[in-house]
This record gives sequence, structure tokens and C-alpha cells, in this order.
Amino acid sequence: MEESTTESTAANADTLKVELKKLLTEILSNGGGETESDGSSGVLKAIDEAIRLLNRLREVESKKPESDIPSSSSSESPKVEVPKEFKCILSNAIMIDPVTIASGNTFEKRYITEYLKHEDKCPKSEEVLSHSLCTPNHLLDEVITKWCLANGHDRPKPADEVVTELSNDGIESLLQRISSPSSDEDQIQAAKEIRCQTHKFPNVRNRFVALHPGGITDLIRPLSEGSTIPELEENIITALFNISIVMENVEAIAQTDKVISLLRTSLTCGTMETQRNSALTLLSLLAIASNKVIIGDISTFTALGELIGRGDPVTSLVAGAVVYHLCQESEYREAAISARVVNALMRKIKAERYAAQFLSVLVLLTTHERGVKEMKESREFM
Repeated sequence: MEESTTESTAANADTLKVELKKLLTEILSNGGGETESDGSSGVLKAIDEAIRLLNRLREVESKKPESDIPSSSSSESPKVEVPKEFKCILSNAIMIDPVTIASGNTFEKRYITEYLKHEDKCPKSEEVLSHSLCTPNHLLDEVITKWCLANGHDRPKPADEVVTELSNDGIESLLQRISSPSSDEDQIQAAKEIRCQTHKFPNVRNRFVALHPGGITDLIRPLSEGSTIPELEENIITALFNISIVMENVEAIAQTDKVISLLRTSLTCGTMETQRNSALTLLSLLAIASNKVIIGDISTFTALGELIGRGDPVTSLVAGAVVYHLCQESEYREAAISARVVNALMRKIKAERYAAQFLSVLVLLTTHERGVKEMKESREFM
């Protein structure tokens, strides 16, 4: 009976490891997270599920017979092994600033940035990269942070960036510098610090709306007043995205005057990271179904269609995900078709990169009679 119990425990541990590896693989190739079709936050769900699996695995492992547990010459408990999915293959150390590159793989920022100065291939898949941009993987960063806290693992900060969480007054001061700057340089630096704070510290982004009434308006003020400084726009839009991954903030963000129109504009201008994070913010805002009414007009679909067509692979995929979630309801499919999203999707499918994901969006649109006609008339249809 004892042997049977041991085998069962080992089997459960193996099953949990397989499930955890699958989830972490999805997180590693995601870079930002998606919103589920039922309107819940995919980012938070993935984090909670990963932590649940890790904790469950620890419980199962603790039930193994002592003979199965490696002995230690020290009286102290052995250190918990860091999951290999949390380590960068370039440094073989736990990632402290994970970023995702064009291949969809994630690495430590410092090492991959240096690597890409000399190489144009992914160090893991060896595929030629379409661009050398690195996108912060907020989801994996959050999972690693929670795992470290749960397991008492000391996760270092980047050597060149020791960031301290600011108080509420400190955040208010940054917002004041953004909305009423003394100079362009000061405004850019303040926006960069807000971006960093909302990325690094869950407490800052979780309570941003509750503790800073009017904070979203102050944050976007430079853009609403017509600023076209690329670095400033990128920092503001990325900070807005960081805040939007918290479900409690979604409604307030969407209802703030000019937010949706500014996100729509940022889909077509600024850096590619600005455009990608604009699409990711819209995706987060769609966690509340009622937001579709203010997001899903033809101008939004036009911008999304253009971004699908000319964006890098990851950015195009995010834009396609926004179209997919909007068009879950048939009333938005007419606007998407009129914006010629079908043609953009056909081109991406023909290019074969993420073809299955783009095909799932196209299938929704071809349930509409005009969608079928557009597809047949497309030069890409064969």
C-alpha cells in the first residue's frame, strides 16, 4: 500500500509539472497576456493559475518519502530549485527583467540586448528575427515575483537600475510633472518613472485609480494637448497599459475623457512599442463587455487593420486579438469588414506566421455575408 501511495504521489507531481511547463511556455511566448472571451483578465488568471500549480507541486513534493528527497549535509532545508522556465538561457540565472523578442522567446534584457547588437537570430530557436525590438514580459515578471515571495527566494534587481517604490505623494509629484512640466526633458523623465513604477510595483498599479483621482487624465494630458514626442508618447501609453491590466482600473480608464481616441491614434503613430501597447491596452479594456460600445467603431477597426498589415509579428497578433474579441459579437463585424480587416488578415495568413491565430479571426468575419465576398475578391484568396 505504501508503494502504491508513493507511485501515486510521484504521478501527481509529474502531472503538475507537465501542466506547469505548458502554462509557463504559453506565458514565455506571450509577452503581455490576453483577455479571455468571458471578459475576465487573462493576465491575472494566468498568474494565479501558475502560482496555484507551483504551490500544489510543493505540497505534493513534500508528501514524498524521505528517501526520495535529496539528503543534505547541512541541517538547513535545501534551497528550492528555480524552475528552468524562469531562467535566461544566456545567463543561466533567474530573470530579473524578462523581455520577449520577435521569435516569441523570452530572455534577460541585459543579455539579449547585448546579444542582438551582434546577431540577427534568436539564440533559442535560431530563426532570423524580423526586428530587434524587446518587449517587457509583464506577465512572466509577475509570476516570477510571486514565486520568489512564496518560496523565500531573493530575486536581485538589475545592477544598473535599483528602483524604490514611491509613496502616494511621490506618484502625485510625477503626475504633476507630466501634466505641468518645467521642460520637455523633465516631462519625459517623469513619464518614464511612472512607467517604471507601474511596471515594477503591483501596489502602485493596483491602487493607481483609487488613490489618484484624476490621475489618468493627468497622465494622458500631454497627448490630449497634442504632444508628438515619440519617447514621451511611448512612456505614457506603456504606463497606461501597465495600469490597465488590473481589473479594478479598467472601467475608470475607459470612461476617462479622450483615452479611447488617444489609444486609437497611437495605433497608427509613434514607435512600434507605442502601437503594440496601445493595442494591448484596448485588449485589457475589453475585459468589460460594455466597453465595446466606445471602442468598436470603424475608425478603430481601420487602425487595427493597418496595424495587422504592417506591424511586426507580435504587434500584428495583438491587433488581431483586439479584432477577435470585438467581433465575438456579430454587430461589430460589419465595421471590421468595412475597414478592410479581411484583406489584412488574408495577407498575414498567406505569410504563414501565426496563420492559425489570424485564421480564427477571419472565420468570425466570414460568418458575415460581406466577409465571404471580401475574402473571395481579395488578391490573396486562392
